[in-house]
Amino acid sequence: MAIANPQRTIHRIWATENVRDEVNAALADAERTDIAVDSAGRTDLDEMMPPGTVHQGMAMHCAPLPQLSIEEFIADHRDSDQCTVIVLDQVTDPHNVGAILRSAAAFGASAVIVPDRHAPPETGVLAKSASGALETIPYIHAGNLNQTIDKLKGAHFWLAGMDGYAEKTLAEAELKGRVGIVMGSEGEGLRRLTRENCDFLVKLPMSDRIESLNVSNAAAVALYELYRK
Repeated sequence: MAIANPQRTIHRIWATENVRDEVNAALADAERTDIAVDSAGRTDLDEMMPPGTVHQGMAMHCAPLPQLSIEEFIADHRDSDQCTVIVLDQVTDPHNVGAILRSAAAFGASAVIVPDRHAPPETGVLAKSASGALETIPYIHAGNLNQTIDKLKGAHFWLAGMDGYAEKTLAEAELKGRVGIVMGSEGEGLRRLTRENCDFLVKLPMSDRIESLNVSNAAAVALYELYRK
């Protein structure tokens, strides 16, 4: 997906013998044959990356994608009657954020929005967890989160905060059109100011056998609920 994305500047690629042909084929399909693929063994890749990295025989050194501002995003979608975004309030685990990006791509969301602080950068861990979605879904670092929520409201988005103690379920809220789903951190949930700044608080229907879902699983269920309408 990174190779196929013309906005992704690639400096260098390393690949083991087993996957080098696959990488070269992807480069040829994308007409990016000016990028060399260097041979590397699995041990070489293990040593150049953080401990425990699962690399599957390939690695890429590339530049970050161009950053889209919240103002640019709103301008790009000003004529869209239907638009869903995920807003993350201090969700810091790159595996979770990557999985949320993947679900956002699967269920037609237009962006994942995070604050400048207490949000993971676009690392290899996040990109791998996103399974290519980082190349297709804008991952927007939007500064102060409550100011960002206000800007989305000003652009006629309804902001729904996910809270297990909410009175209504997401389905019962019957949200349509331009919707932002606001999700809190893995441990603390939504912060007080963020919760108060949402238009609605909603929850997912759950049995009493477990207290909560992982934030990435909850995001997938919420996105599916909106997508199926």
